[in-house]
Order: sequence, then structure tokens, then C-alpha cells
Amino acid sequence: MGSHEGVDSIDASSEKKPWTFLTNHTRALMVISEDPKVRLRDIAATIGVTERATQRIIADLEEAGYLSHERIGRRNVYRIESEQNLRRGLEQNSQLRSLLEALCPYTTKRVV
Repeated sequence: MGSHEGVDSIDASSEKKPWTFLTNHTRALMVISEDPKVRLRDIAATIGVTERATQRIIADLEEAGYLSHERIGRRNVYRIESEQNLRRGLEQNSQLRSLLEALCPYTTKRVV
């Protein structure tokens, strides 16, 4: 009997990466919906990515028209453009407002 018989061996190349239902873009919007004055570093820490990745996410969202910001003093104050439709597929006829209200029902009432 070989040394591996009867024992499940785990091949590192076959291990699956964990997945989630929500993208980091959605998570960033959720954080901003809770506090439009949130700092970039706090968004990054909350969603678990680097500040540089968060900068790219914010830029993506602004370029696509889902987010805008105003500089007040040393801080950005974000505005979620909640009337925008979601991007594609089944959800393209739904507004961003609907998604955020479903995910953050207690915080989005004052923001979106």
C-alpha cells in the first residue's frame, strides 16, 4: 500500500480562490453610502484592498457616472449618482438606488 492511498491529497493548483457575491466597487459604494465624507484609506481598510486599488475603484465609478466628489477643505465629499442604471445583463434596467437600498437599507435613505 502506497503512502497516499486512502488519504485525500490536496493539489495546490486545484485549490479554489474564495469568491463573493459583491464586487469591491459595490462594497466601496456601500461604505460611501454610510458616510459620504469617508476617507479613501478608510474605504480601503473596510473593503480589504490597498489605497491604490481604492483610488482605481473610485476613478472607475466616477468615470462611469456612478459617483462624483466635491473637495471641501482637505476632504472629499462623495455623491452617489443613484439614478444611474446598473451596467449590463439582467440588472441593466435597475437603478443603483435599488441596489444600495437593498444592501444598506438604514444608511442609504439619507444619501441616495
